[in-house]
Amino acid sequence: MTSNPITTRRAFLGSAATLAACTLLPGRSAAAPAAKPNSVFNGVRIGTITYSYRSMYTSAEDTLQALVQDGLSEVELMGGPIEAFAGMRPSRTRGKKGGPADPAAKPNSASYEAQLAKCRELRKMYNDAGVNIHLHKIAFGQSDEEIDFNFQVAKALGCVGITTERSDAMAKKLAPFADKHKIWVAFHNHLTNYPSMDKTDAILDCGQYIGFNLDCGHYFAGSKGLSPLPVLEKYHDRIVSLHLKDRTADAGNVPWGQGKTPIKEILQLIRKEKWKFPADIELEYKIPEGSNAVAEVAKCVQYCKAALA
Repeated sequence: MTSNPITTRRAFLGSAATLAACTLLPGRSAAAPAAKPNSVFNGVRIGTITYSYRSMYTSAEDTLQALVQDGLSEVELMGGPIEAFAGMRPSRTRGKKGGPADPAAKPNSASYEAQLAKCRELRKMYNDAGVNIHLHKIAFGQSDEEIDFNFQVAKALGCVGITTERSDAMAKKLAPFADKHKIWVAFHNHLTNYPSMDKTDAILDCGQYIGFNLDCGHYFAGSKGLSPLPVLEKYHDRIVSLHLKDRTADAGNVPWGQGKTPIKEILQLIRKEKWKFPADIELEYKIPEGSNAVAEVAKCVQYCKAALA
């Protein structure tokens, strides 16, 4: 990872809504093949975590179609589509007492190599459509073999890192594997376990490939309204990606522009500083009646585009 490693609010929202109205919506056909997406706006990489499509799609193929339809060339790919495509046993069933050994825990097995081959196939399918899988989020197993396999999957998919929920103990456990493979582990914060601001966060001492998947909306809500901009400034070289969502200071998830998370200012700071980590949309607000996840992500994409115009 390289060096990574408002007009008025109402006027701004109006411009974003106008752009969103021009976006291809689900079910609309086109006579010509769709152009490859490009969601790098003035140097800022905009993507989404595929959790955003959870109400509609679970397969890798359908998820890719949604990404292209939303004009997104960057993605953090959740484990479900990867595991289904590659024929892996779902990570939620691994490591349970009395459960069968997972094929991924046997590095020399034919199934292990077949799964990695399918991951390379998945990468090609996405890349050929114009989408870069910058991160994946498959839960880590218990054994060293399972952990190592997760990093092998990241390499096969072309990822720079793997995201997981914050755990200082897991940071210590995963750091040697991250160093070995030169693949980042990006720890995601919720409302209370965001990066320390009074001193350098101790989790970073675990290894040079330990970093943050900074959820800006969770930080804003969990800190009762503090701006995440100082966090970006302090940790920009250890931020692997961002999650963007709009929230209120009392922790509500709301459509973009109705809350107080400074999404526009975050994006403009990334542009100003020329930071290269992606900013991923995470759709968590209630989808309005008559709409759907693809249409709502499209609105968020256009919000980002308007912010960076």
